[in-house]
Amino acid sequence: MQLNNSELMKISGGGYGIWAILGGIVTFIISAIEGFINPIACNE
Repeated sequence: MQLNNSELMKISGGGYGIWAILGGIVTFIISAIEGFINPIACNE
């Protein structure tokens, strides 16, 4: 099967970037909430 140029331009795929961004946002929110609930004191 061979695709011409216009058919190749219609192909879209992947989605890793979207999932990586969503995962980063969720991780940041969970970490921020956990930091307010259970703060850890710094050693001086």
